[in-house]
Order: sequence, then C-alpha cells, then structure tokens
Amino acid sequence: MKAFKYILFLLLITIIGASIYIAVQPNTYTFSRSRIIEAPSTVVFNEVNDYKNWPNFSPWLEQEPLATLTYLDKTSGIAAGYAWNGNILGEGSMKTLAVEENKSIAQQINFVTPFESQSDISWSFEPENNGTKVTWTMSGKQDFMTKMYTAFSGPIEESVGPDFDRGLFKLDSVAVASMKKYSINVFGVTQHGGGYYLYNTASCKINELSTKMQNMLPKIIAYAENNSIQTAGKPFVNYHQWDEENNAVMFSCCVPTTEKVISNDSDILTGQLPPFKAVKTVLKGNYTNLKEAWEKGMNYIPENGLEALENGPTIEVYSNLAENNPNPAKWLTEIYIAIKPLDD
Repeated sequence: MKAFKYILFLLLITIIGASIYIAVQPNTYTFSRSRIIEAPSTVVFNEVNDYKNWPNFSPWLEQEPLATLTYLDKTSGIAAGYAWNGNILGEGSMKTLAVEENKSIAQQINFVTPFESQSDISWSFEPENNGTKVTWTMSGKQDFMTKMYTAFSGPIEESVGPDFDRGLFKLDSVAVASMKKYSINVFGVTQHGGGYYLYNTASCKINELSTKMQNMLPKIIAYAENNSIQTAGKPFVNYHQWDEENNAVMFSCCVPTTEKVISNDSDILTGQLPPFKAVKTVLKGNYTNLKEAWEKGMNYIPENGLEALENGPTIEVYSNLAENNPNPAKWLTEIYIAIKPLDD
C-alpha cells in the first residue's frame, strides 16, 4: 500500500513538474526564412499574392497534391483566401489581411484539424543586386495545448522551418521558370500602314546590337516626349542590313509620328515608310527569343508561296517595352517582313 502511495506521489510530482514546465514555455513564437531569388520583386510578389499559384510552390500541398482546395471569389490582394482539406494536411484556411504592392503581404492562417490554431504569416520582397530577397515569417500565440505539443516535440520552428526552406526553393524555381515562358505566332500577311517617323541610325557588330539599341532607343523616345511630339504608335527598329558573315548590322531606332516633324537635333532625322504588305509575327517573351521568331517569320514566306521584298522594310515593333514590365514573359514584339504585293 505504501509503495502504491509512493508511486502516486511520484506521478503527481511528475504531472505538476510537467505542467509547470509547459506553462513557463514562451507565450509567443516567431521565426522566418529568407532566400535571394534572381527575379524582379514584381514577378515573385505576383506568384505569392495569388493563392491559385500556391500549389506550384507550397511545401505542404506538395505532400498531398490531391487535397481538396477551395478558393474564395477573390484569390489575390486584400480579402483573398483559400481553404484546404486532406488526409495528411488536415483542414484549414488562409486569408490575406494587407498588401503593399511588390513589397509585402500579411496573411492569417487558421488550422481546424488536426488541432485548432491560428498564426500570422508575412512576406517581404526587397530588391537586392539582380534579384529579390524574399523573407517568409510565421508568428503566433502559444496556448497551453500548443506549449504541451512543442515541449515534447520541439519548437514550431524545428518542424515548420524546413518546410519554409523547401517552399522558398520551389518559389525560386517557379519565378525563374515563369520569366522564361514565351510564344511565337505567325499571323500571316497583313497591311502595314507606314507613315512618318523620327529616327537615329547606327552600324555595329551583331553582338553589340543589344547594347547599342539600349542607348539609342531611349534617346529617340525622350526626344519625342521632351518636345511634345505626338506619336502614332509604338517605337520600332528598322533593319537596313544584316550581314552575319561579316558580323555587321545597320539599323535605325524609330518613333512613329502623326505628321512630318523636322528635328532640331542633328543626330535625329525624319523618315517616312510607305504602306507595304508584310508577314506579321508576334513574340510574347524575352528578346532572347527574337532570333527564333525571325526565323519562323522568314520561313513562312517561301512555305506559303510568297516572296520577300528586296530591300523592303524589316521592322520590330515593341508593343510592351521591357521598361514597362519587369517580367520578360510579358514583353510583346511585333515583327514585320515586307513581301512583294500578292498581285505581282
């Protein structure tokens, strides 16, 4: 009997000691993980801001891809949200509380099963060198049940931190891959309206073309803006000569105008394109895919019984300049290759 009382006494002491140990655990927790992703902050922000993108990088949905997901009518921005239900993940939901465009996102996550809890999630996106430093933070209060769980299984950071690392790794891959997406469509024969334009001209090696254009095109655009010249469309480049054998190219950077404008700058001239028939090709994506787009447009001509117009205009129209959208996958370039009139 004494032994039994002694055992009960030890058990009581153990329970009291464990309860005190659990009770003195921190009332709150917070931890974060960061990763530098070689993508503009806009690209990474947009991936995180829309819950429909989360299956692409969520480390938890990766564990149970067949979990049932339910989205609110709004999936991005303030008041957006989604919920999940699965055998492994349990049941829960997430909603967005605050958003600072391309800089930060504040969210709240609620777990229903395997046990009820609520935590705050925050994201920050900071430009750094050629990329973005993404920081993913989780914080919350620890009630007695949560303290008991963490007292024996370890801090929440130990169990969830590796998932954050995995999620950021996947987000990196998704963001970088999204910038590489592109499409090329040959729309066939069209009529280009021609018209007046301002331009500057240069010759250089083909491998120097990109750098040269980056200096010349902004100058012609700025000239039109600074002189309140009304433009008639998007900027374009007209290729006069392309000599791969000698690694040489001659080209003009142009801004179309509504009327003939005589420039007061000796480096900026006035030109006019006559209306012409052309094969139109559109590239949506990075300029690094322009060579493929030009090849498809050029191949379309003989494949469809057409003939290129010798010394005719061959132009690239930049419908969405890189300066206006940091995601290369959104850039639009129209290519026009002059052809002989169909009735010739």
